[in-house]
Amino acid sequence: MVGNEESEGIILMGEPRYRRATAADQRAIVAMLSDDVLGASRENALPAVDDCYQDAFAEIDADPNQFLCVVENEQQIVGTLHLTFIPGFSRNGTKRGQIEAVRIASDRRGGKLGEAMFAWAISECRARRGSFAQLTTDKARPDAHRFYDRLGFEPTHIGYKLKI
Repeated sequence: MVGNEESEGIILMGEPRYRRATAADQRAIVAMLSDDVLGASRENALPAVDDCYQDAFAEIDADPNQFLCVVENEQQIVGTLHLTFIPGFSRNGTKRGQIEAVRIASDRRGGKLGEAMFAWAISECRARRGSFAQLTTDKARPDAHRFYDRLGFEPTHIGYKLKI
């Protein structure tokens, strides 16, 4: 994105800036994670960041295969995603890039920022010699499914979870 981008009344000025999250970014990240129907029931959006987030942040930040990203535009955090680079033995020892916890600030949705964020994330996966990028998405997010389909992701596997 060069210059201004306008879609549905949303304007991005200049290029978004992608950077590793810092401890000071935790509140903004939690606010975005909790700002949708599913996230509101899973996240703790209290004014103070709980120890659970601080502990998770410290563990993610210390792991070189983890990249908790924040996206800034006009000095505001407008997006976040979590990249995990998974070393593998199968597929000739290639890495996978796992893209998770993708959120865009509610006042910035609909302006192509999601596409830019995924382009950046896929580029990071390639830079780490990843052979593919993958993600999981909740079955209750049909709009997200259409978005991922449009980006070229294919629903090739069935995922299972066991709550423990």
